[in-house]
Amino acid sequence: MLKGLEMLSIKEGDITNYINTLFNSPYDLVMFIIDITLVILLAVKFLQFVKGTRALQLLKGILFLIIATMLTSLLDLKILNFILTSFMTYGVILLIVMFQPELRRALEQLGSNKINRFFGIEQDIAAKAKENIYKIAIAAVELSKTKTGALIVLERDIKLKDIIDTGVLIGAEISPQLLVNIFQPNTPLHDGAVVISESKIMAAACMLPLANDKNISKSLGTRHRSALGISKESDSIVVVVSEETGKISVAKNGTLIADVKEEALKQILIKNLVPKVEEKKKWGKKKKEKEI
Repeated sequence: MLKGLEMLSIKEGDITNYINTLFNSPYDLVMFIIDITLVILLAVKFLQFVKGTRALQLLKGILFLIIATMLTSLLDLKILNFILTSFMTYGVILLIVMFQPELRRALEQLGSNKINRFFGIEQDIAAKAKENIYKIAIAAVELSKTKTGALIVLERDIKLKDIIDTGVLIGAEISPQLLVNIFQPNTPLHDGAVVISESKIMAAACMLPLANDKNISKSLGTRHRSALGISKESDSIVVVVSEETGKISVAKNGTLIADVKEEALKQILIKNLVPKVEEKKKWGKKKKEKEI
């Protein structure tokens, strides 16, 4: 017991001496702060990465073993300390064998674009936006072929949380198959609008405000009036598929572009949803050129 306390006091003395010699200059202090910040950032990101996986349970087990080994050393429990120390030495090899699939998956991600997501970096926002637009266009065309009514709202700068709250939250990645499935007749979510926000299908069966202008054609149904209504109250772009004719329309700023073909639909959506990203990139390049 006394031996353990002596070891602890020696370690504490070593730490104190280290701290005293750590900040010899302001540069050392700045580098120390950067060092600590990076360690904390990596630790937080790593915990977020392993959250909900078996690796998190593994980390808890390792932490418990480390604390138990330290306690047995301090309390001078020689036999138990020897067992735990031996397990810590050879247990690493056992853990590598046990968790080989997880480790392999993590290493594969380090060599792919998924590492960008790990650090919260999106490699090409414009390309991602275009990819989502193509998926929406494919879904609209498929729904048009079967004359399946659909209403898809694409959020822009003005947030549509109040509209999202009226529907059923989904929060799924955008896919043509999911969009087509949602609007199938006699399914729970087909009646209402789908809201796409933050590159995700955020909610379905959402209620939209109806446009009641007198100059709106009486031939327009509820879907088209809803599309015009939300496009007037926000800066969103709305894709509508008519149940009667199967024609695709686009609502923007309270106006309706009727009978839009696939390529035209893609161009309209790209023009209204992608340019802001590309302008930011151009502005960034110009800024760098000026600095140079």
